Amino acid sequence: MIDENLVQEVSESLYSAALRRVPPDTVRALEAAREQEELESARATLGLMLRSARLAESKDSFVCSDSGVPTYLVEIGGSARWQGDIKAAITRGFEHLAETISPPLLKHVNNPLTNERGGQGKDMPSISVDLIGNADYIDITCVPKALGSGRWASLTTLISPSLEEIEACVMDAIMQAGSQHCPPVVVGVGIGGNFDLTAKLANRATYREIGSVNPNPVLAAMEERLTEAANATGFGPMGVGGGTTALAVHIDYAFGHGYTPVAVCFNCWINRRAKARLYSDGRVERLF
Repeated sequence: MIDENLVQEVSESLYSAALRRVPPDTVRALEAAREQEELESARATLGLMLRSARLAESKDSFVCSDSGVPTYLVEIGGSARWQGDIKAAITRGFEHLAETISPPLLKHVNNPLTNERGGQGKDMPSISVDLIGNADYIDITCVPKALGSGRWASLTTLISPSLEEIEACVMDAIMQAGSQHCPPVVVGVGIGGNFDLTAKLANRATYREIGSVNPNPVLAAMEERLTEAANATGFGPMGVGGGTTALAVHIDYAFGHGYTPVAVCFNCWINRRAKARLYSDGRVERLF
């Protein structure tokens, strides 16, 4: 049985792990980008990123001082056996971590009504829930969203757009962000659905493994074009110039209804995310 104690323990450990480790797929993508870069300053910057990733993991320290706002996706299988208040358990895990983690979290969270700063805030952490068929487990994914990746997210509503118009909308968001979201980034795009679903699709698209191929051939071709276009902007890693502004563009879509919302969000170069699977018999499997 999956209980509150297990959920609290796992969700807390995922947030801590995501702050200290660049995921393996992202390390591989950074290494490949460094090999392909023609600009020396861009190669050197990518080298510094890789060195930072290695040092953080070896010293068990944060990769970046901005620990972000913890965002959780909880996916519940129809045959999973669980009891208790999952939301409360995740919240307790975050609160305990905020009080005990070393190094401590910076007080970078603000109250949008007063601009008062602290380590926690109303409705933190952010939690969304999905149902995943008849699986006998619960998946928990933690993606800390920091200032660079969160500030430049956008959502635009188009009326019966062509693919070219959708791609232009995505490129507008990429150009608006420039190099202020700590590139090279993973770009997540959501097309269609309603207001909240589109944003959810874009956010979840960033979770995909770098190098994976979209099963929809139309979207796979769009991802390839947009990745090439993003890298042709010349912003480069951390804005120093070069051909590595995006490590990947990942796209998902949902139903339409005459209007088509298009959401774009970003994960900075660290691409922080951690995921675990909690089985009904109490086993825990780390997925990334």
